Amino acid sequence: MKIAIISGTSIERADTFADWEDCKVETEHGEVHVKTRGQLVAMNRHGFEHALPPHAINYRANVEALCQLGVQSVVTLSSVGSVSEDIPPGSLVSCEDYMSFAPRTFIDDRMSAFAPVIGNPHLEAIRGRSSLAILTGKVYMQTPGPRFETRAEVRAIRTLGGDVVGMTFANEADLILERGLVLTAFCMVDNFAHGVKSSELSMEAFRNLVAENQATINQFLTELVDYLEDCS
Repeated sequence: MKIAIISGTSIERADTFADWEDCKVETEHGEVHVKTRGQLVAMNRHGFEHALPPHAINYRANVEALCQLGVQSVVTLSSVGSVSEDIPPGSLVSCEDYMSFAPRTFIDDRMSAFAPVIGNPHLEAIRGRSSLAILTGKVYMQTPGPRFETRAEVRAIRTLGGDVVGMTFANEADLILERGLVLTAFCMVDNFAHGVKSSELSMEAFRNLVAENQATINQFLTELVDYLEDCS
């Protein structure tokens, strides 16, 4: 089985993928750059060459490229903010559901009755292999970006039942699941969302928090690849 790993810029900073083969895939939605080794595919959702902000990512091209490569299963790792004091920065979480209210789809000419469900087929096996604690059963809320959420928006997300907030995963999940691929979803909590524990964010502070979590990301990606190579 061919399996893809989708992550953000942390995938470039991780040594795990340094010697993987570069591959460019031409799709009807645009060209996509990925890295491959054996039956595994690694994708930086923002692009390896010119990092795109979340709202500008070509999600259709990314997912179509995976389909053309014969990928059947996808594992995603997303950077998120926590809307709960019980989920501090540095936490690794798995999401069982998500909200966006602005679905992405390959279907533009008719209504769709498709209702996405995250299956998380690799979750328990990965938890069993990983040396890191993984919080499960969380709900991801997507906002459009590229700015951080207001304090009022964060309060609304919490009221709606969201645990973490980000700007990318729901778009990917919509398209991945619509194409019939199975999905396992993980998130790295890089910060408290605006207003949680009186948290105020700046780009410098956010980048510092991401850098602090890179060692955890490196460890998780190394263990993830070891597991996926065994089952691919």
